[in-house]
Amino acid sequence: MRNLITDVAGLRVGHAGDADLGSGTTAIVFDEPAIASVDLRGGGPGSRETELLAAHSTVERVDAIALSGGSAFGLDSASGVQALLREQGRGYRVGTALVPIVPCAIIFDLLSGGDKKWGRFSPYRELGYQASVSAAADFALGSTGGGIGATTAALKGGLGSASAKTPDGITIGALVVVNAVGSTTIGDGPHFWAAPFEQGDEFGGRGWPTTFGPDTLAIRTKGAARQATTIALVATDATLSKGQCHRLAVMAQTGCARAIYPVHTPLDGDIVFAAATGKTPLPDPLFSLTTLGALAANVLARAIARGVYQAEALAFAGALPAWRDKFA
Repeated sequence: MRNLITDVAGLRVGHAGDADLGSGTTAIVFDEPAIASVDLRGGGPGSRETELLAAHSTVERVDAIALSGGSAFGLDSASGVQALLREQGRGYRVGTALVPIVPCAIIFDLLSGGDKKWGRFSPYRELGYQASVSAAADFALGSTGGGIGATTAALKGGLGSASAKTPDGITIGALVVVNAVGSTTIGDGPHFWAAPFEQGDEFGGRGWPTTFGPDTLAIRTKGAARQATTIALVATDATLSKGQCHRLAVMAQTGCARAIYPVHTPLDGDIVFAAATGKTPLPDPLFSLTTLGALAANVLARAIARGVYQAEALAFAGALPAWRDKFA
């Protein structure tokens, strides 16, 4: 186990970014089309093809998912991923036409620093193509791909991932870009809200603080002028229907609430995709899905903390410090 979403067999992850731009894109490419759905909780979302993932919609499977910086401009990243898949002869067949299905979600990182004067067309389509070309089983965490420009209330955000297995042997993994309005750490200290779910010392092993006072529980946010949104994918090798994938996404959202305070605010665009590669049947359609969803929330909470823990501060004036700058 790599403790990455790629512990789920049948998918690969790639990053592309630009240090001068201060932003980037991450592509999750499935070896074969995967059943997928989505759950949206934030008040300020930016997405593509999410309506297609509703249980009543016709298309059930996706070829890839893009998670990108760039606000609405970052939605172009899905076109880049789509271009590579079309070159490979992949997509939803309509007569003689092939249409690769690539849902996408974006974070608002336009104020995180970097040169955003890109001219007529944004760079995100090319970044999406590059990210999908580089997709592999091993990939970096922290300030990479879609997490390059990510921030939280007081610390640099980033891209995180984690994985686990259910008692039935089903694998669940999460990948997340953490750019929340709220905070992933408790008060002004190094302790993560997700601490009870930590495995080993994957994000520092600090546990929770010994006491919780009024200041510890004070709400810390970026404020109206700062960028926001946490976007994620949970994936499993279980055999799930589209409706079951939706329930998995709903349950996984609990992981955001365990790791970010406050969460799902009017300024966040929090979205969780869920995808199933269908390699392992569920022993029981109700109780096994319940276990899988509960574990998905734990894994997503861990991935959120790992993304912040692994992040590095951007080399721009006024950039927020990384967790390691303050507490390592």
